Amino acid sequence: MNHIRILIIEDDASVRTLLVHVLEEAGYHVYEAANGREGLHRFDREPVDLVLTDLEMPEINGLDVIRALTRVRVDVKIIAMSGLSSEERQVAKLLGARQTLSKPIDLQELLHTVQHESQHIGTGT
Repeated sequence: MNHIRILIIEDDASVRTLLVHVLEEAGYHVYEAANGREGLHRFDREPVDLVLTDLEMPEINGLDVIRALTRVRVDVKIIAMSGLSSEERQVAKLLGARQTLSKPIDLQELLHTVQHESQHIGTGT
């Protein structure tokens, strides 16, 4: 079993459930949050290795989540997801997301991206 802990911040319950299922089946320990505010609170309570966040969410959007997370822990590994413009995903990278995925999520690409980032956990790269 993989000991990598992942926090999924996604406001669409069906997408969140699918991501949780796919990543748990792949052996990851997964936490979930339904919005940015809940995600930041969860991040404060639970040590995680990787954060997957949607960019378009109510209350606190994904770009603000990325800003907040990187202020707390500069080396946090973040993968941003969005069905909107590639420009928004580019901004997410500038703010600290290591990777971006477009929606609808390609599950093979998701697993490959998470696996790639998992290899760098604890290395500072």
